[in-house]
Amino acid sequence: MRKSESYAALVIAAAALFFGEWLLGSQELYVRLLIGIGLGYALSRGYIGFAGSVNRAYTTGSTRLMRILMFMFFISALMSVAVLYGHDATSFDLWVNPINTGLLIGGLLFGFGMVFSGCCASGVLVNMVELLPQAIITLFFFGMGVFVGFPVQQSASWINESWLSTPTGTALGTKGVYFPDLFPNDGLNGYLGAILLTAVLCFLVIGISYLYENKRKKSSTYRLQFLEHMQVDYMQRDLTKDIDITHVPQLFTRDTFERLFVNPWSMRTGAMVIAAIFVILMGVTKAGWGASTPYGIWFGKLLITLGVGTEHIVAFTGMKAAPFVNSFFSHPITVQNIGIILGALLYILCCGQFINSMKAGLHISGKQIAFFALGGFCMGIGTRFANSCNVGALFTPIANFSLSGWIFFIFLVAGAIIGNKVAEKARL
Repeated sequence: MRKSESYAALVIAAAALFFGEWLLGSQELYVRLLIGIGLGYALSRGYIGFAGSVNRAYTTGSTRLMRILMFMFFISALMSVAVLYGHDATSFDLWVNPINTGLLIGGLLFGFGMVFSGCCASGVLVNMVELLPQAIITLFFFGMGVFVGFPVQQSASWINESWLSTPTGTALGTKGVYFPDLFPNDGLNGYLGAILLTAVLCFLVIGISYLYENKRKKSSTYRLQFLEHMQVDYMQRDLTKDIDITHVPQLFTRDTFERLFVNPWSMRTGAMVIAAIFVILMGVTKAGWGASTPYGIWFGKLLITLGVGTEHIVAFTGMKAAPFVNSFFSHPITVQNIGIILGALLYILCCGQFINSMKAGLHISGKQIAFFALGGFCMGIGTRFANSCNVGALFTPIANFSLSGWIFFIFLVAGAIIGNKVAEKARL
């Protein structure tokens, strides 16, 4: 372990805690920064990635991560009831997204792109501190895809209208299906029925995952993914280690530091932490977790820096000028995204692996560059068709009891399967 990296983590954490609000100039932005740091740290230490859920299942047969995501979705939805119950749902910025052609195509494109970039909208932020060249290439083309998709998202009825809608979805203006509206007489304003329906859907996916994994085991094509191997090893080591109840642990020792800040969490622990942070985000901001829209805004800012007139950006995107000309750190989701990068950085610095990871990530081939670019662009434009990404079209809608999240999930998985098959042939 590099002690210098551990000290750097301490300095960064202290600066964020004690100077964050002063530097950002807003309590709202400070909260977004802290939320982002928590998410980035949990994603890294729990080795949780939305892209990996399908890719691991396809390449190794392991569905552990897929099952953990279902657990996280259900816990997030369950805990969200504590925030939503007794309040007008329309007073929240719920992501009850429309169900339409855009959702289906967007899910396919996003799932396809995840394969070639090896990450998702949140994963690319985590990769900024571990696989920098890959992340930079993916993020650039992701932003391009979002930017190119802005005018279509702003004007196309097949993206903004919905085939199905319930009263809350209509009132929110998103015109989607809100599960509690389906159970008006369950005694809990529809939330009991919504929780039970969410549980059924989660268990259905878990059941299918087990069937698929068992099939791979029987065909001898199953293997535990190496990150999962590492997590299992750490868990087993802790469970089998003798506990001396007469021993008083020393606070300032390497062993204590590693237990508190370095040793990998189980994926279940990571999922619980992310779910808790998500509910805090809902309670404080009355909105869910999104990530991808700022990527297109960043791309637009880059074009302005390179000399493209703001009026041309506005005319092309059909959006207001403010997001493209305002201060970079004035956008709440941008600050939250920067927080995710910082959170991932804190964990890898605590591990003393920052320099090693950076060096390892420098070695990429021309074909990999092309793959990352294709994956980033497909994910970016897919987010505009589906009205968001893996967190804004999948995680947040499911936690917000939106049918759209489950439909996006189905097409994301389908797109990832297609992407893996194409990638296999492309690598030959």
